[in-house]
This record gives sequence, C-alpha cells and structure tokens, in this order.
Amino acid sequence: MADDKKEARDRVRALVQQVLANVGTEQGQPVDQNEVQHVIVNSLKEKAGKEYDRDESAKSLLTEIDLRGLESGSRLRVAANAKFTSLAQDIVVEKQIVLIHKPSRQNTTRIRSVGIGSDHGGFEVKEHLKSYLADCGLQLRDFGTDSGAAVDYPDFAHAVAKSVSGKQVDIGIIIDGAGIGSAMTANKVPNIRAAACYSPALAKNSREHNGANVLTLGAGQNSLDEIKQIVEAFISTDISEERHQKRVAKIESIDRTYRT
Repeated sequence: MADDKKEARDRVRALVQQVLANVGTEQGQPVDQNEVQHVIVNSLKEKAGKEYDRDESAKSLLTEIDLRGLESGSRLRVAANAKFTSLAQDIVVEKQIVLIHKPSRQNTTRIRSVGIGSDHGGFEVKEHLKSYLADCGLQLRDFGTDSGAAVDYPDFAHAVAKSVSGKQVDIGIIIDGAGIGSAMTANKVPNIRAAACYSPALAKNSREHNGANVLTLGAGQNSLDEIKQIVEAFISTDISEERHQKRVAKIESIDRTYRT
C-alpha cells in the first residue's frame, strides 16, 4: 500500500513538472524550478508577515456584508471608533475574528480648526469628512449645505472662505462636483489661497509651496478614500522653507495691488 502511495505521488510530481515545462516552452523560455520555488516561498512569507487579513478601517459601521468571506480566526483591521450591527457582532464572536483597531490620526500641524462646506453634489462627502476630521482632533464649523437639495456652490464657498479670511478657523475645505468653481469663488475673498487638489501630492504641494489655506475637492473626481488621503496630506503639511514663504509673500503683494 505504501508503495502505491509513493508511486501515485511520483506520478503527480512528474505531471506538475511536465506542465511547468510546457508553460515555459510555450512562452519560449524554460522554467527555472529554483525560481518557481523562490517565488512561492516569498509570496507565503509576505502573506504571513501581514498584520491583518482585511482592512475595513475606512468604515465607521460594519455589517455582516463587510465580514463576508472571512475565515475563522481572521484578522480584521477596523477604525478606532468602529461599530458593528448585531448580526456582524455575532459573526465576529462565532468566527473568533481578531479585531485590530487602527489608531486615531493625530493632527501634527498647527491646524486646530476647519471650516467645511459644500453644495448638493458634495454633501455626502462633507458628512463623511466631518467624522474623519473630528477623529483627527480638529474643531469643525459646518457652513452647509444641509441636504442633497440643489443649491449654488458660490454661496457656501464664500461662507467658508470668509471664515478663514476672518481667522475664525485655521483652514477651509469646500466640496462641489469638480472643486474648480469653489476654488474660483474662494479666491475672490481677501487673504485666501484656495487650491483645487485631486491627489495627495498636489495637496501637500499646495500647502508646502503655496501656503494654501483652503482646499477644494471634487466629489465626482475622486473616491471617498482618495479624498480622505488628499485631506490628510493637506492638514498634515505646513509651509516651512523661507524660499516658499518669500514666493507666497509675492502672491499676497500682487493681490493687494489689485484690491486698492
């Protein structure tokens, strides 16, 4: 019986090697068995080194749908303040899912307060960002809108920009469909440098190089996760180097020239 099992294993091994050899022949190059084994080992090592099996930390409320497909003992990354529906909580207990809480983001800049506003197109994103910014330890002033009913974006962009200009808040964030119209509106207000940003790199650059104090976002241009990354880059960056401060001073000088 043992000989039969050994013979069967040998046949399977030979078949696998033949398949690998055929794949290499079809692509025009032989397959290096050592290379194949190396790739497999590294892949397993990378998976074993992961801190969690699934990341749901972008959600504040998790349902049974969010836990679908998780095996018993899986490690699930969740937000520090995450809540679960009753059924989801039952699944966590039943499958003994290990919850790994993502630490709350701490604000590392001088920013302490944010004025936020949106039109109807950016309303849902604004509501999500309010929770995110609160988790960062920032004080918020919401200038509306308060629903998905159609409104005019200049009204809300103006309100946020005035709050920043009057030093009632440190920075402003405005969300409309594309982010461009709100930037144009905000930049009509004295002492405002509004930047429409579609990536974290642009957000960081606008703060570090241009001293932007208002961020405008396009709800139709980025996903919610991307928008959070853009906001994080904006609020975690300050203008620091003297050459950038000198250039921003020239922007302000030009602005004063045309306002007198």
